[in-house]
Amino acid sequence: MAERKLEVCVDDLRGLMAAISGGADRIELCSALSVGGLTPSRGLMDAAAKLPVPSYAMIRPRAGNFSYDAGEIDIMKRDIDAAGEAGLAGVVFGANRADRTLDETVLAALIAHAGPLGITLHRAIDLTPDIGAAVKLAADLGFERILTSGGAKTARDGLEGLRQAFDAAAGRLTIMPGSGVAIETVEAILAAAPFTELHASCASPVIELDARVLDMGFASPTEKRTDAGKVRALRARINELP
Repeated sequence: MAERKLEVCVDDLRGLMAAISGGADRIELCSALSVGGLTPSRGLMDAAAKLPVPSYAMIRPRAGNFSYDAGEIDIMKRDIDAAGEAGLAGVVFGANRADRTLDETVLAALIAHAGPLGITLHRAIDLTPDIGAAVKLAADLGFERILTSGGAKTARDGLEGLRQAFDAAAGRLTIMPGSGVAIETVEAILAAAPFTELHASCASPVIELDARVLDMGFASPTEKRTDAGKVRALRARINELP
């Protein structure tokens, strides 16, 4: 088996540098990981593009569901343009219809707009009623990988869905388990199917000690920040497993 890759999601420059220092193979570049990740700033895209590890920018214009109107889709296209202009390796996006099936029309338009950029389908797939059918549609559309927790809150809870997704992919695209992937859970996840890529945050809580900053609402009492040590430990554990 080829060496497994570890993708780490980050939402600021410190997290980006910590992920690379810890041995991440690829970066999912975001803002606002507290709500699952939104589109990063152009400045962060530019910084990531200068580094030796490939970065994929999250393309998500707001928190909440993944059903988008025409104005939001236009913003997503402009953000895809920004990622390409910055020199990033790819983009990450998803879209659902009101019934939570994948929105084939919107996804096809965004893929066409992305052109030569790499494309990952994000966890919008975890809302779909039939994960196997959604995987097959994603493969038909041309996605190169899918980030999924198997339809559950975490990948550890979604092992059956992950197995279904892997089988449905049939080698046409990569299934990348994510959500709750950590040194304590990765063995069970990798035992479910021969996954070649994994996605993790590798974050640790950071306590904000400045009471004035908290009082003004500029930070929450506990923030999470990418931890290079956790990236390094997870990378080592992945390498140890058969």
